[in-house]
Amino acid sequence: MSNNRFFASKLGLSALISVAAMVAFNLFAVAQASSASTSYSNPLGSAPAALVQMAELA
Repeated sequence: MSNNRFFASKLGLSALISVAAMVAFNLFAVAQASSASTSYSNPLGSAPAALVQMAELA
């Protein structure tokens, strides 16, 4: 699957574009999260900003 013939096909090109889009989205998300964490003072320190209590299903 990782030979030159695969990446020369339309499916291989689509796979490369998909991977590039996922990487770009993750970089964007990390950049947004880091800028949001610097502008928001979290009273819990380095814990996640939003803690949600789980409902007990009994």
